[in-house]
Amino acid sequence: MTERRRKRPEMRVYVPLTLPGLAEAHRTGELGPAPLTAYAVTPALREWYLSDDIEELEYAALNRAALASLRLLATRPETARRRVVIAADVPDGEAMPDPDRGLDPGALGEVRIATPVRMTKAAAVHVDGDDAEPDVSAAAAALGAADQGDDDAQFTVDGAEDHELLWYATQEIPNLIALGES
Repeated sequence: MTERRRKRPEMRVYVPLTLPGLAEAHRTGELGPAPLTAYAVTPALREWYLSDDIEELEYAALNRAALASLRLLATRPETARRRVVIAADVPDGEAMPDPDRGLDPGALGEVRIATPVRMTKAAAVHVDGDDAEPDVSAAAAALGAADQGDDDAQFTVDGAEDHELLWYATQEIPNLIALGES
């Protein structure tokens, strides 16, 4: 009698990237190098968001990853001004909150993944549309001042959040990579 392999429960994580980062992941077949910072529905995020609706919680984790993608863009002025987030499934226990950050508001939903994530585990890609580029560009430029408490800069950063990230199937990644090359 053969024993069936049980599929381990998985956790959905949201990995912030840029378009060049997406191109690199597509080329190598994995998100890495490890450790990776991603976002997921963590106990701290649940406590902060005060909702039991898993779709709302996952949306909150996606938005946290979109902000992290904006932070990546802020350090790479030559990169196309589009936030990129990959949704991927990893086995439970591989994505762990950073115990040193606790309930730090900047770390809500943040997890560390100790190993690279194979692109075959990617479920979808979320990317800004063309119309978001001016606001994302302005937000990336204002991020430092917003972090220092500048209310006008924070308003500009929040303007990027007014744009919903668009959903793409993983088969569309080559077309998305072309956006970063144009």
